[in-house]
Amino acid sequence: MDYVSFASDYMEGCHPAILELMRATNRDQHAGYGTDKICASARAHIQEACACPNAAVHFLAGGTQTNACVLDALLAPWEGVLAATTGHIATHEAGAIERSGHKVIELAGERGKLPADRVREAAAAWETDANHDHMVRPGVVYISQPTEYGTLYTLEELEGLRAVCDEYDMRLYVDGARLAYALACDVNDVTLSDLARLADAFYIGGTKCGALLGEAVVFPNPSTCPQFFTLTKQHGALLAKGWLLGMQFEALFCDDLYLRVGRPAIEAANAMRRAFEERGYRLMFDSPTNQVFVELDDATARSLAEHVGYSFWEKTDRGHTIVRFATSWATTQEDVATLGRLL
Repeated sequence: MDYVSFASDYMEGCHPAILELMRATNRDQHAGYGTDKICASARAHIQEACACPNAAVHFLAGGTQTNACVLDALLAPWEGVLAATTGHIATHEAGAIERSGHKVIELAGERGKLPADRVREAAAAWETDANHDHMVRPGVVYISQPTEYGTLYTLEELEGLRAVCDEYDMRLYVDGARLAYALACDVNDVTLSDLARLADAFYIGGTKCGALLGEAVVFPNPSTCPQFFTLTKQHGALLAKGWLLGMQFEALFCDDLYLRVGRPAIEAANAMRRAFEERGYRLMFDSPTNQVFVELDDATARSLAEHVGYSFWEKTDRGHTIVRFATSWATTQEDVATLGRLL
């Protein structure tokens, strides 16, 4: 039986539309560092999609690099960033934010999300502490859409976080590594224009959403970080062949492809959930997006791993493990059927 992997959503190369654009322009010459015509066109497409014509758009190569650069730009030297304990910057980025000199201030989340009232409590605790001049000030609220648990913030929840940030002079930053899967999800009510209206900065994920590589950082107000280009250079994150990054988003934002590219992943994940539930497996976290979390007994997990790739998440007890299956833009219903037969 063929091996099929659901270990992550960046296992495949890229959407055929990107390959075709790369092939058609392969011998063209371009200016460096994102100053080329392809990047300019991709920026214009993103500005239009976000209903934010004056937004500053920058292209970087990967998610951790993007988070490190953006948070370094948004935070003053004496400030830290509030994040859920399960947030990517708190768990799976090897201390990249701390390495830049900024503390990640972890708060307990709910199903991967930071509730506005919990953020307000943390901000108020710093403000009312008589010794706060000796303490790291919360300067940015970090969230991801979807979360690490595959859950989604509602528009109401995002508006609540925006209100708290305004109340305590903090900035809101949204990690959109898997944003295409949020936008394609049936229960999602947050649009790109909502993010541009509510966030001080966010990024549109490409690496996990059909691109060969790349993330598009959006500052709805360009004055938020007017020297971001220079800061990325300091971080070693400014790609000489910047047109390669712009090309990913030129293709993904042509004819609204980015709004549709995640749909096969959602359909495959929904079919996968049904397959697990029909066979009596316990689903975790109530994720509606492209990440499916399921509890397996260890014997089943070992047997399944011979034919199916998945990611370890956490142990629940000595005999059971929560594992993650991630679908992608390229996942087929045949892939899910293979998993069903193995189960």
